[in-house]
Amino acid sequence: MWVYEKRLQYPVRVSQRDLPMAKFLIAQYGGPDGELAASLRYLNQRYAMKNRMAVAILTDIATEEFAHLEMIATMVHKLIDGASGEEMRAAGLGGHYADHGLDLFYTDGNGAPFSSTYFQAKGDPITNLYEDIAAEEKARAVYQNLIDMTDDRDLQDGLIFLREREVVHSQRFREVLAVLRDEQATRTFY
Repeated sequence: MWVYEKRLQYPVRVSQRDLPMAKFLIAQYGGPDGELAASLRYLNQRYAMKNRMAVAILTDIATEEFAHLEMIATMVHKLIDGASGEEMRAAGLGGHYADHGLDLFYTDGNGAPFSSTYFQAKGDPITNLYEDIAAEEKARAVYQNLIDMTDDRDLQDGLIFLREREVVHSQRFREVLAVLRDEQATRTFY
């Protein structure tokens, strides 16, 4: 179904180790507005869509969100590379280190585990698309907050890329919503 290229969608660089920033980035890994929640939301919602273009857009964006998840994981690993348990603890990641070492786990920035309650699926294509647009805009806002929290230009570069992809996703969902609205308006009800 997919072809996996063994490279990131966009190069990930960081200038230096920054454990507190890694903790904040984890929010986009397993948090409510993060990449995992987005990808699962869109893959799940495809089944309520009757429009083939809508299904294709949801599938395309869902798989791209997995690529973004991979980028976030790479950023976090580069930011914590070689950190000791004591350094992780000092950065507020002690509980994470105790349970997972330097491996990532799907949590939000405060360590709360990932939950399927982060995404909605109502079985109504238009309702789902409004949820998707909101999700993309929330993710865009989180990326902007993350950009504002670091002075690492290399890290900012990757975060800016991710923020801009959220804008594109929101635009694509708005396009699909317009098509579905037009289809709905052309139906004759007696």
